[in-house]
Amino acid sequence: MALQQKKALSKTSKVRPSTGNSASAPQSQCLPSEIEVKYKMAECYTMLKQDKDAIAILDGIPSRQRTPKINMMLANLYKKAGQERPSVTSYKEVLRQCPLALDAILGLLSLSVKGAEVASMTMNVIQSVPNLDWLSVWIKAYAFVHTGDNSRAINTICSLEKKSLLRDNVDLLGSLADLYFRAGDNKNSVLKFEQAQMLDPYLIKGMDVYGYLLAREGRLEDVENLGCRLFNISDQHAEPWVVSGCHSFYSKRYSRALYLGAKAIQLNSNSVQALLLKGAALRNMGRVQEAIIHFREAIRLAPCRLDCYEGLIECYLASNSIREAMVMANNVYKTLGANAQTLTLLATVCLEDPVTQEKAKTLLDKALNQRPDYIKAVVKKAELLSREQKYEDGIALLRNALANQSDCVLHRILGDFLVAVNEYQEAMDQYSIALSLDPNDQKSLEGMQKMEKEESPTDATQEEDVDDMEGSGEEGDLEGSDSEAAQWADQEQWFGMQ
Repeated sequence: MALQQKKALSKTSKVRPSTGNSASAPQSQCLPSEIEVKYKMAECYTMLKQDKDAIAILDGIPSRQRTPKINMMLANLYKKAGQERPSVTSYKEVLRQCPLALDAILGLLSLSVKGAEVASMTMNVIQSVPNLDWLSVWIKAYAFVHTGDNSRAINTICSLEKKSLLRDNVDLLGSLADLYFRAGDNKNSVLKFEQAQMLDPYLIKGMDVYGYLLAREGRLEDVENLGCRLFNISDQHAEPWVVSGCHSFYSKRYSRALYLGAKAIQLNSNSVQALLLKGAALRNMGRVQEAIIHFREAIRLAPCRLDCYEGLIECYLASNSIREAMVMANNVYKTLGANAQTLTLLATVCLEDPVTQEKAKTLLDKALNQRPDYIKAVVKKAELLSREQKYEDGIALLRNALANQSDCVLHRILGDFLVAVNEYQEAMDQYSIALSLDPNDQKSLEGMQKMEKEESPTDATQEEDVDDMEGSGEEGDLEGSDSEAAQWADQEQWFGMQ
């Protein structure tokens, strides 16, 4: 593929406008202009991942001769290279020539240009063209998206979705799903992704986040099917590799997840979900410092996504760097505002230090006052109550949280609390519900097995004897997993992941 692109590049570089006599005029009219040739060369350079050469080619075109597509390519290349000022200038030039270029509008908003300024550049068109009243609201919605105001962004996009012109719009549904995910509302996020997928079976954008959410819910068979479907559409996008990587990660095959994450990054170095996948795999393999590098890069690309900060803070806590974790959590709290998610993240770090236990309790109470159904806050509050052995309070908290939702972790923790107050039968029921939601939840399985052994010690002894007799079979499974890890470790070296 790369060889073909290089051949195409060498051919286009030889093309020159004809300047011969009048007999060759018809032939010269068939040839592309010099500007078009340079644009094609820049396209080839970008496909070869030689962005600097692409920028140099396009920069050589005089400003007055740059068409909207040339300015758009320049803007995207500047943005990718971290050159914000020339990128903003190029996007504005696109809007000056094409006021309805939505990609240019999104580009400006992503570079922190205020929504009011962007809207002013399209105002004349909105007033002169009929049925464009939705555009100003659309700009307002995505301005909220890029400033991290998730709740107002969700409300604004929902109001847009109700309009007849934009009802069942796949792009809006995908944006809405992503916003619900950022706000920690995973249930609604999954619903919107499913709705978008039904409308467009060939949809790839956002499917990496959808696959991650399914994997977190323990729906590994659905994740596997999603990955296969995406690979059938295209294997040249990062999303199919990330989805397959999520399946491997939640199957505890971290070496394979690492390889798949690296492959996704190779295809799209700006894939935040791929960076998070690879970072999480590295962290779980004990390579914390390498994981930190990936989470920091994810934060650079998506400074409004809380899960990027969560991954980095987990790395700090794993390496006992509580001070660094506290500094980062406080920065997130100040930057993204005091919402249920940031309060819970700060409380999570406070729980690691005995001195700040009371502060953690206060933060969690504030988070639950804002969002009583926020699962992470409920889990952390239950953890705090367990430390204080306030099991009855914990049971009341968990029952209240489970009144309007069903979650594997909440059912499992409720089972643990019920065991602590000798409510064994109901605890068994809670473990069963947890396993029905996620058959791979090891802690629920262990809790149920522990109760079964306590109820029938004779049966437990017989099971241990059977396990001893089948010991050789288990060793064979372990050997198989070691050989698989070695196989993917070789793949890591091929991708330079050392």
